[in-house]
Amino acid sequence: MINFVGAGPGAADLITVRGKNLIEQADVIIYSGSLVNEEILNYADKENCEIYNSASMTLEETAEIMLKAESDKKNIVRLHTGDPCVYGAIKEQMDILDEYGVKYEVCPGVSSFCAAAATLKAEYTQPEISQSVIITRLEGKTPVPPKEDITLFAAHNSTMVIFLSAGMLDELSKRLIKGGYKEDTPAAIVYKASWREEKVIRTTVKNLFKSAAENGIKNTALITVGNFLGGSKTRSKLYDPSFSHSFREGV
Repeated sequence: MINFVGAGPGAADLITVRGKNLIEQADVIIYSGSLVNEEILNYADKENCEIYNSASMTLEETAEIMLKAESDKKNIVRLHTGDPCVYGAIKEQMDILDEYGVKYEVCPGVSSFCAAAATLKAEYTQPEISQSVIITRLEGKTPVPPKEDITLFAAHNSTMVIFLSAGMLDELSKRLIKGGYKEDTPAAIVYKASWREEKVIRTTVKNLFKSAAENGIKNTALITVGNFLGGSKTRSKLYDPSFSHSFREGV
């Protein structure tokens, strides 16, 4: 069996119990070395567990290891950062496994955008502030569909979490402002959320590039944007004494 496992955002103890169990049972582990905290590999419990760093490998090389291990009846863990469904590049791997009729499962993980909110002590979906979260990225070597241009998303003024764009913050600021965010809209740069090296810079949309440069941040950072960072105090209807629902009668 091949298991795609979400390693979580960074801290070794933020992997799921299921993910940890799968690593303990693995005969072969292929991990995204540039992103996954290597401390998580300490959970590997089998003496002869083979561990491969995929950072310098191609899709074909990764698939070759998985297919060979599967033919040898070994338990394989393909370890991805965060939750593999978010910028995990797992679909192309699953397509190959489908071609060969190889069974696989996916174990979800804690995404870095969740860890970033925890670090910020923030709620992305505050009543009357923002009820939607846009998870996106600037186009780089990998393009984005034209209708998903970040300038178009900015028109909503909702909460935005931007992956894979820390090296393009000057352009990001321009796009966000052009799309509709005010220059003083709160923003935060979260570098390596939940890692020991974690760093948080609170800034504004206008000053994203300047703030990152002053703190030496060029990559491995999430950008969060929106008025959820502004400190407004609101409350939900769910716990309002006057609000009735199936478990409580309002007064």
